[in-house]
Amino acid sequence: MGVGTNLTDIVAQSKITIRELGGCMGPIWPSYYGNCRSLLFMMDASNPTQLSASCVLLLGLLSAEELAEASVLILFNKIDLPCYMTTEEMKSLIRLPDLVACAKQNITTAEISARNGTGLLEVLRWLQDTHRANG
Repeated sequence: MGVGTNLTDIVAQSKITIRELGGCMGPIWPSYYGNCRSLLFMMDASNPTQLSASCVLLLGLLSAEELAEASVLILFNKIDLPCYMTTEEMKSLIRLPDLVACAKQNITTAEISARNGTGLLEVLRWLQDTHRANG
């Protein structure tokens, strides 16, 4: 797996550019907050030991002033694995109700499997709707 940023354009009525920044790049994330209207934050639903580190990164993003207007979609990935945590377990462990209550952003969650495509149509729909609303 390489380290760097990946850009992907999706064209659906208008062009949406997605920039992927891996968790190991957390220290440079603020460099990319500028023109961000939507934030997709992926958490590994099969790895409970990584959850607290992911939550710390998410809290940093939610507290960033430059992202105060961004819509946030938290993706619980790897639901195709037999050992994944349910959405309710994930929401409880990251204290999602408290995050939603304190965050300036509108926060949505979705279960997905990047491997087999489960939930990805809903993510695309969310991106289109959010882009249209914020456009």
